[in-house]
Order: sequence, then structure tokens, then C-alpha cells
Amino acid sequence: MQVRGLYLLLVLILLAASSEAGKNKKEKVKKNGSDCEEWRWGPCVPNSKDCGVGFREGTCNEETKKLKCKIPCNWKKEFGADCKYKFESWGGCDSATGLKSRSGTLKKALYNAECQETIQVTKPCSPKAKSKSKGESQLLGSLFLP
Repeated sequence: MQVRGLYLLLVLILLAASSEAGKNKKEKVKKNGSDCEEWRWGPCVPNSKDCGVGFREGTCNEETKKLKCKIPCNWKKEFGADCKYKFESWGGCDSATGLKSRSGTLKKALYNAECQETIQVTKPCSPKAKSKSKGESQLLGSLFLP
């Protein structure tokens, strides 16, 4: 009987201690957090050059915050790193311009970024792949024959 009583007392003490620890943790989050719900975030501004690690500033009422962010160095500067698009396949090569193009529709705007609904992008046509001459193919084939 005494063992049960001690066991029950121990369980109650542990529950009370973990409950108190949970309250302290919630209070810390409240102190560091914000009651503000309508944050407006600016673009990610790299620390140097035009890509890499940087900061984005947010404002809500009288509060301001800075968040760490990163802009990939291969991002498309025309439409920004915070605008995510779903792209069609590349079109054929326009022989007059030497470019091929495709369009994209907005999938997601991160941090309330102002993005275009649809965009058009281009890139240079790739040079035609050189095909092996018949003589080279026969030579390579004969190297692997027993």
C-alpha cells in the first residue's frame, strides 16, 4: 500500500513539474513573438552583389522585423525570387531571333510579393547536336566486336 502511495505521489509531482515547464515555455514564446497578424514583407535583399544570403524586412503596425533569406544565384531577375511559376515546355527555335520561349503562370507569391499573373521567358536556341559520321560509327562498333 505504501509503495502505491509513493508511486502515486511521484507521478503527481512529475505531472506538476512538466505542466509548470510547459507554461514557462509558452510564456517565452509570447514574449519573443508578436500579437500582430498582418505582416507585410519586403523583398529579400542580398548582403552583397545580387544573390546569396540576405535579409527581408517586415512591418506590422509600429513593429518591424528582419528575417534571414537567400536568393539563389541562378534566379530570374525579371520576375523576382519570391514569385513561383509553373512553366510550359520550351517552344521551337525562332530562326529569325535565335531564341526559344515559354510562358509561365503564377503558382505562388511568397511574402505577399507583387507578381505578374503570366510571364514570358526566352533563352538562346541550343546548337544542333553533331551526329557521328558513318565511318566513326563503324569504327566504334568494330572496337567492341569479339
